[in-house]
Amino acid sequence: MDPKELCSTDLIDGTVGAHIKRPCNSLPTVIVIGAGISGIAAARSLYDASFKVIVLESRDRVGGRIYTDYSFGCPVDMGASWLHGVCNENPLAPMIRGLGLTLYRTSSDNSVLYDHDLESCMLFNMDGHQVSQQMVMEVGDTFKRILAETVKVREEHPDDMSILQAISIVLNRHPELRQQGLAHEVLQWYICRMEAWFATDADMISLKTWDQEHVLTGGHGLVVQGYDPVVKALATDLDIRLNHRVTKISNGYNMVMVTVEGGRNFVADAVILTVPIGILKANSIEFTPKLPEWKAAAIKDIGVGNENKIALRFDRVFWPNVEVLGMVSPTSYACGYFLNLHKATGHPILVYMAAGRFAHDLEKLSDESAADFVMQKLKNMFPHASKPVQYLVSHWGRDPNSLGCYACDLVGKPDDVYERLRAPLGNLFFGGEAVSMDDHQGSVHGAYSAGVMAAENCQRHLLQKQGHRENLPLVSSVRHEMFETSIPLQISRM
Repeated sequence: MDPKELCSTDLIDGTVGAHIKRPCNSLPTVIVIGAGISGIAAARSLYDASFKVIVLESRDRVGGRIYTDYSFGCPVDMGASWLHGVCNENPLAPMIRGLGLTLYRTSSDNSVLYDHDLESCMLFNMDGHQVSQQMVMEVGDTFKRILAETVKVREEHPDDMSILQAISIVLNRHPELRQQGLAHEVLQWYICRMEAWFATDADMISLKTWDQEHVLTGGHGLVVQGYDPVVKALATDLDIRLNHRVTKISNGYNMVMVTVEGGRNFVADAVILTVPIGILKANSIEFTPKLPEWKAAAIKDIGVGNENKIALRFDRVFWPNVEVLGMVSPTSYACGYFLNLHKATGHPILVYMAAGRFAHDLEKLSDESAADFVMQKLKNMFPHASKPVQYLVSHWGRDPNSLGCYACDLVGKPDDVYERLRAPLGNLFFGGEAVSMDDHQGSVHGAYSAGVMAAENCQRHLLQKQGHRENLPLVSSVRHEMFETSIPLQISRM
């Protein structure tokens, strides 16, 4: 048996432990479920600490909700694409530096809800006429005042409510903050951008927690070469089994058995589960014994947002040199915006971004119809727009491997819900972006840190059970030489 191969066995009588003997090799064995950034980070940490690790991944690729597409002849991230926090405190900074990746900074430190500064934004109304930058800035200031007033609403109401309901209360109290006509449509665009940040609609965003996220300093940076190099570097030399969809986890006192589609079983000392929150909410994996009520309730009480991208490649640039091209409308649902990748990468590509219910509705269309839909919006702004040479469409909401984009706080969410989600169950540990510490859900560095944290907890558990091993370094002390560098982060826009 290959030293990296984990034991494979058949389930004898529905129980685990008494019928499964530990392999003769005494090194601890761990199964990591999911080859997204969190799962790979966990596996990388344990592998470098001399554990035997196998990663089971349902997709035919690594990366999970990180997906860099190269069919345009250049990298285009159809999933995660930003580093939220362009600073040395970001745990991904050493890797990004070591790999020589460039970050295109799209916002400064004071951007809490948006990953773009408004100075490089151009908005158009439904008739295709440009909105004056003065109005955009003035309505932006008004929106900040409205959000500041929602804090007072929160202090007055012990029960949680949606941010949309709180905004309504504020506008009733302060009619001078109400916007009319075109200004009202611009305000709806700001709400649309807020919805994009949380990947859900304003009537689903919790007033209690919307501004409690701990955002790292340094603003937001687009990874110009895509996130794929980061994933590939972390995955080097790991034993990753693609097209292995896990259907059941049987947790015993000494061992854990994982069953994949087709009936094959894998056995290890412990399991780290890093599947998306959408998969957990859909009960796609059977647990034996069943998850305790407090764990099942935590999964139920966490929301899952949806955001999709429609990338369009053109043969020439016909749009202005701004980062964002937005469309205003009487409702936030009908607003939208394009990210101008040409400004960041030099390639003639626009990426349309859709979140919440609108993202789900776009998924009901064929890829061709979705591309035609956003082209109509583009032609409304630029009547002489050329047809795209190629297009790409994401479907994170109906993708059976994700069933959504990332975790979001539901209205009335219990305060301890994330603590309960990340709490281990015997030999079963939980990773993934949804269990991130310090409110870093929905970020790549949050998912990465959650994987490392799960690996640390798993290692500590196994060493306590099996006795201290002097030759096994602590996970937290493991570092890659290629990432140990004093080279500064490469930022293409200050």
